[in-house]
Amino acid sequence: MLQLSATDTRSTAGADPSNFPRNDRVVLQQLSLFYAGRISEHVGAFTQWTYDGVAHHSSIDNVDLRYADHRKLGATDLAYGLTVNNNPTVSDIYNTTPAWGFPFASSSVAVAPNAAALIDGGLGQQVAGLGAYTLWNETLYAEVAAYRTADKAFSIFRAGTDKTSDAVLGGSAPYWRLALQHVWGEGKHSAMIGTYGLNARKFPDSLDPTGPTDRYRDLGIDAQYQYITDRHRFSTQLNWIKETQDLDATFGAGAASNPSDRLRALKGKVTYYYDQQYGATLAYFRTTGDADDALYNTGEAVTGSATGSPKTSGYIAELDWLPRRDVRLLLQYTAYREFNGSRTNYDGFGRNARDNNTLFLMGWIMF
Repeated sequence: MLQLSATDTRSTAGADPSNFPRNDRVVLQQLSLFYAGRISEHVGAFTQWTYDGVAHHSSIDNVDLRYADHRKLGATDLAYGLTVNNNPTVSDIYNTTPAWGFPFASSSVAVAPNAAALIDGGLGQQVAGLGAYTLWNETLYAEVAAYRTADKAFSIFRAGTDKTSDAVLGGSAPYWRLALQHVWGEGKHSAMIGTYGLNARKFPDSLDPTGPTDRYRDLGIDAQYQYITDRHRFSTQLNWIKETQDLDATFGAGAASNPSDRLRALKGKVTYYYDQQYGATLAYFRTTGDADDALYNTGEAVTGSATGSPKTSGYIAELDWLPRRDVRLLLQYTAYREFNGSRTNYDGFGRNARDNNTLFLMGWIMF
């Protein structure tokens, strides 16, 4: 898979150029190699190795190894199996959770907000997990898993990543997933409502995994509706995450102003595709939480937060064109209403949230 992209940030005036690497230039955003499919009758795999054309570095990406089987329970069907993967939610079967949620592609050179829940990419390619899953009667999906640091015998699950910045967990981190779905109208309509969560203890310094840890408890609620025919395809997804942070280690080290914080993130989107070629998406996102100056304020222009607040919100509009099944062109605009705590002068150096608005153009080729 090849991704070429160009990003235009609304304003870079007075900012350090390092905050906007290769702005207004075409970049090789990503080059990925995949091995995916059946290995044996009951075993399959999805594996990805990615080259980052901005960082000029390659490493392992998402990995999900599966054992699957099914059996009849009276008049119902039970699918079940095991998963070994390196990213909480990558094993999920819906496009609502963080690993597979919208946006499916975004700029790798645009400035990003400071705050995100741990389950929202904070452990990807840094952990190894073993889980069991089941789907009963195409109605009830359940999964439980436990994750640990991808080190020693499990280091292959983070091969090529920067170990100095990788997360190190204290013990195992349980993950769970439960979803209720319904399909009707000869398979054209489907709806789902679900919940998922993660409970993890993490060392704040990956180079010194000793002493106290910070504890993160993430609770997610998600929903999805899809209408799919050969000509018309409509889908809408909603995802809400609440994170409770007990920052015993970080607060004790003076890197957090509060001993505990809360973070809430909401994402929702609607998508319509015509004739499997032309698509349009409108999305809304919002992150709120406790103000914590030591945790969220870098004290620097562009990346700072004068209020110490994680509050960020905005919209994403995207147009897609698929001239072939293996080629996708997208134009995406991200508009911020608030960024790192405020609409105006959010960093304390005169920068406004809308200055980070971005226009993103990408070509996506599968081969």
